[in-house]
Amino acid sequence: MKALIQRVRHASVSVAGEQIAQIEQGLLVLLGVEQADTELSAALLADKVCKYRIFSDDNGKMNLNVQQIKGQLLVVSQFTLAADTNSGLRPSFSQAAAPAQAELLYRHFVERCEAHQLQVATGRFAADMQVALVNDGPVTFLLQTDNH
Repeated sequence: MKALIQRVRHASVSVAGEQIAQIEQGLLVLLGVEQADTELSAALLADKVCKYRIFSDDNGKMNLNVQQIKGQLLVVSQFTLAADTNSGLRPSFSQAAAPAQAELLYRHFVERCEAHQLQVATGRFAADMQVALVNDGPVTFLLQTDNH
């Protein structure tokens, strides 16, 4: 499972021209689910995202996590993160989880983040979404778990 996290000033998601979710300061999380992923991988990655220290402390060091700054999360499913881009000029999605499995694990990831007492907004699973954000820094990291 992969989470591309971006530290944001604000972010939003729209579907068919209608804004369906927005956050202020926090993390935009683009989540990719692969076939070998499990509820354990979703839980471990959610815990890591919520505790990952990428916000500045009083000394300007990346020492604080999203919980400590009372930030918010916007979690958006993005199956293209599961793409194999190692050969050719077209991505292969053979390792991506089937939609039913991916949605289940996506929802488990979101629930685990909510268990950290964070305000969590979401995109719409499998929809054609438009994501708008102001990346703060810019600060972007790719986090992933071993498949469990």
